[in-house]
Amino acid sequence: MEETYQALYRKYRPRTFDDVWGQEHITETLKRQVEAGRTSHAYLFVGTRGTGKTTCAKLLARAVNCAHPVNGSPCNECAACRGIESGAIMDVVEIDAASNNGVDNIRALRDEAVFSPAEVKKRVYIVDEVHMLSPSAFNALLKILEEPPEHLMFILATTELRKVPATIVSRCQRYNFRRLDAGVICERLKYVAGKENLELTDGAAETLSRLADGGMRDALSLLDQCSGRGLIDENCVLDVTGAAGSARTAGLLSAVAERDSMKALDAFDALWRDGKDPAGVLGGLMSLMRDILLLSVAPKGSAALLTGAYPLQTLRDFSRIFTREELLRDMSACQDGISALRDSPSARTTAELCLIKLCDASLSADTASIISRLSRVEAGLESIKSGVISTAAPAPEAPRARAGAEPAGDAGPGTEPAGVQAGPEDIDGPPPWDDMDAPPEGSGATPPPPGPAGRDMPGPPEEQAGSLRAPAREAAGNEGFWGRFLDAVCPKIPVGYRFMLRGSDASGELRGGEAVIRLSEGMLYNSLSSGENLNKLRAAANEAAGREVRVTVEALGGGVKRSIDELRKFKDTVRFTGKDGN
Repeated sequence: MEETYQALYRKYRPRTFDDVWGQEHITETLKRQVEAGRTSHAYLFVGTRGTGKTTCAKLLARAVNCAHPVNGSPCNECAACRGIESGAIMDVVEIDAASNNGVDNIRALRDEAVFSPAEVKKRVYIVDEVHMLSPSAFNALLKILEEPPEHLMFILATTELRKVPATIVSRCQRYNFRRLDAGVICERLKYVAGKENLELTDGAAETLSRLADGGMRDALSLLDQCSGRGLIDENCVLDVTGAAGSARTAGLLSAVAERDSMKALDAFDALWRDGKDPAGVLGGLMSLMRDILLLSVAPKGSAALLTGAYPLQTLRDFSRIFTREELLRDMSACQDGISALRDSPSARTTAELCLIKLCDASLSADTASIISRLSRVEAGLESIKSGVISTAAPAPEAPRARAGAEPAGDAGPGTEPAGVQAGPEDIDGPPPWDDMDAPPEGSGATPPPPGPAGRDMPGPPEEQAGSLRAPAREAAGNEGFWGRFLDAVCPKIPVGYRFMLRGSDASGELRGGEAVIRLSEGMLYNSLSSGENLNKLRAAANEAAGREVRVTVEALGGGVKRSIDELRKFKDTVRFTGKDGN
């Protein structure tokens, strides 16, 4: 009669503690306890799926009842070991708490547990997924854990420790099972493949190890899934499992980096036609961006934290393209997309919408998207200051300066060097107004004076320098005070708000013993008028004035926003006036 095929994770389940891979900190302790006869009445095994919790529980149940244990492990030869392994001995019971979670089930267990074992030395109850028990069932279990008979042992296993009551945890010896390293899983897969005469390449073993996410059972199941394809190489693994692959994921992120929606959608369409899971594609993107972010934040200490799925040079190249704010925003967008896929009627459409948002941050109006866009502008300004953009004499058709552009070099506050000009092609986003000769009404800014050759050529360098001043400084009425105020407050506020403060129509002036700060009613006004930044504004105004002054914050534009109510809490130190006089 032909032998029935058995799944690899069952066929190669460890039969001794020495066969358990990657959990030596637990198996060595259990072996010593069995050898010394100092086993506890209750154990709690905690860890993610496929890390060996149930396997170690069964090994411990056999070891404590084995007639001739070998170095703390079961001999697997005596009647007790063979009977427990085959399920013939009824004194060792395995219970699935997910389907036996009622108080009546635990009460029946408690009534039965008081009887002495019939065939072995100890009666052992293995309760898997114990966190699924109801509160009443936990209370019923607690009583027998407090005063157990000498012949009784409980082994509880769970993947969610936070759902287990502290009263249960405190009465057990707790063992935390680690996620297995990819190298450990890779070696085990090669060992099993050799035993099964499977042609497994090193690249395929590494890919399977990464896909298993620290679980040995998942890795063996994936290997079992690929075993019918002959040669098991990396392409075979990607085809069978539906994973996108590191090269194609990097290509998709390249399209996102170029902000090319069509290219990104074409890349996703190819992955979709190949049967790749949309959630897996977005998850791969998020994993790649995580590696890039770690390399950017901690370039010297992040090697051990990287997934190892991507070449180091690839990560370095991407880290020079993306800012940290963009990575955080894009990772959050991918996470939201994965969450939306669970309830979406069209997984493809949901994933495509996520990719479009990744390519065009202007489509999202949340704070993270705005900050990521501002970080890109800030990076452009930093490149101007560092000399990436030439500071030589202006070209024959020199572009007009962007409002709020930072001066290059060591120029004093309120002035701009004549040789540095940042045009629309240098900084993302629309100009403050389309017609530079006619600024919006009420903005407080004045247009740059026309040069002899028209408004695009201001003329002499002295006049050109004056025309390059930001509208905010020209409207201040006291450029020296406003420039000193910006220099004092900008290092203390976030990068995004700093650029908005310099580039918007915000202004300020000194009127005797009063400093007047004018802020718009948009995002800048709502953010900088919060209680956290109030003292920063006051301190900067005092520093710019060189003495203690009364600070007045005025709202530009229409009605008063609700942030005025926040400032009223601080009326003892700052007086706030809006357009309506409140």
